[in-house]
Amino acid sequence: MKRVLKAAALAMTGALALTACASADGGSGDDKGSTVNIVGFAVPEAGNKAAAAEFNKTDAGKDVKFSGSYGPSGDQSRKVADTKGKDVDYVVFSLEPDMTRLVDAGLVADDWNAGPNKGIVSKSVAVIATQKGNPLGIKDWDDLTRDDVKIVTPDPASSGSAKWNILALYTYAKQNGATEEQADAFLKKVFKNVTTWAASGREATEAFKKGVGNVLLTYENEAILARQNGEDLDYIVPPHTFLIENPGAVLKKSDPAAKDWLDFVLSDAGQTAFVEKGFRPVGDLDISGIEVQGANDPANPFPTPTSLSTAADLGGWSAINAEWFGKDGEKLRFDKLYAEATKQ
Repeated sequence: MKRVLKAAALAMTGALALTACASADGGSGDDKGSTVNIVGFAVPEAGNKAAAAEFNKTDAGKDVKFSGSYGPSGDQSRKVADTKGKDVDYVVFSLEPDMTRLVDAGLVADDWNAGPNKGIVSKSVAVIATQKGNPLGIKDWDDLTRDDVKIVTPDPASSGSAKWNILALYTYAKQNGATEEQADAFLKKVFKNVTTWAASGREATEAFKKGVGNVLLTYENEAILARQNGEDLDYIVPPHTFLIENPGAVLKKSDPAAKDWLDFVLSDAGQTAFVEKGFRPVGDLDISGIEVQGANDPANPFPTPTSLSTAADLGGWSAINAEWFGKDGEKLRFDKLYAEATKQ
């Protein structure tokens, strides 16, 4: 098994090219030439671009330009903390602990998650992607223990996507009556079939597209986007899966235009842009008239799982990290299971 932990993903940037010019210093929200500098995990780049194009059509978004730096969620969060938020206005991460790091560093306000959406700007679920036609006949998480399965997934040392995947596997086992010991045994069987632990959700997708492995654990929206981009893959939303909730926030010293941007992301227009890129909506957006190309059923793109676990079901992210992943450099339940799986 290869755990690909490299800084190269941090170099992955996406310029959100819009119509207006920006001043070199970023300006202010009321001045022409404001720039909103985004740092985020790799997966929402397409959603941000789509939403930014619509935001630019509004009065608040007129003459606002965007720049974006995208990579593994944990790495991106650490980078912002290490640089004390220099040249960063808005951050979007895979999971809450990566935002908490910036709250602890004094860069994001304590009440960033006080609104009705609790700081969440996009949602998805964990899915299983396969080669076109699903030649292995994969139907559920239990199929991932088969000898003919070769899995590509991100690595939790750098990627939030990986943590969602691991929790989906764990809660699937528990949902089916497994004891903790049996759940651990199940996870080790799956980990033994992982051929590549990529640095981020996006790097895992890119590896799979190049023929690495025959199963990809990923976000639903990432599978949909890959198909929108012409990739030949299928994906399965298992009967039981895990709800993915991605937080976003402005930094305390951000350009005022960043607050307008965050408000727009949470508006119906902003959420529609994200839905069209495969994200499940935040809030009460009616998506009945929206077709999502690349989804298994574009007219009904987000099927309701039979059961859906959440981070709250496991006590929240503080409890999850204390048991599974720890703080930077700690080795807890995941690392123990990974080490045991590699010895088998």
